[in-house]
Amino acid sequence: MQPRFVGRLGPADVVTVANATLGFLAAVVAALDPALAARAILLAAVADGLDGVLARRYGGSKVGEFVDSLADVASFCVAPAVFVFNVARAAWDVSLTDPTQLTLVALVLPALFVAAGVTRLGLYTAYDVGERYTEGVQTTLAATVLAAAYLAGIAQPAVLLGATVVFSYLMVTTVRYPELYARDAVGMGVVQSLAIAVPAVAFRVFPRLLLVAALAYLALAPRYYWRE
Repeated sequence: MQPRFVGRLGPADVVTVANATLGFLAAVVAALDPALAARAILLAAVADGLDGVLARRYGGSKVGEFVDSLADVASFCVAPAVFVFNVARAAWDVSLTDPTQLTLVALVLPALFVAAGVTRLGLYTAYDVGERYTEGVQTTLAATVLAAAYLAGIAQPAVLLGATVVFSYLMVTTVRYPELYARDAVGMGVVQSLAIAVPAVAFRVFPRLLLVAALAYLALAPRYYWRE
């Protein structure tokens, strides 16, 4: 008896499932090697872009939009939150067995990030699929900024935790973000790939370039990036 998914998942869905798997791996290794976790999150973001390319090339499936949002919960909500928590845990030497106020901060703020991300993805699936824009900052973008910031050398837990608070708000706003042009999506994917492959080369140039590009889109896209 063959599995139920045979004949129901397309090439894009397979990549989406791989995206979710990368999110799990990022969460697992975050406690041992935050830099590797950050790279896994960026690799999941590359997969997230690739599944869109494959869906346009080969067509999507009936379950595609649902699988996509479920994968994004793993890779761009839970994995970044666990990653940020572990960066704070290591820097502040917080303990779950002997909790302090810093322990509470390190737990609650990433948990808020997960809650906002899940809410945002639910709203996206219900209302934004098929539109040329989405309301609220994309979870992929938020996770990319957090991972790129760490690889770029901005490893202070206060900065990362503060960013999770900001993104928790921005993900559930009604600000509209347009889809990337294909050429820009490819360019972003190339920079992401280089940031994953050689994050420390040339004074961390590729993570820093990725961070600048992501922040530029975050700040400027709602006003200046719309297609004619």
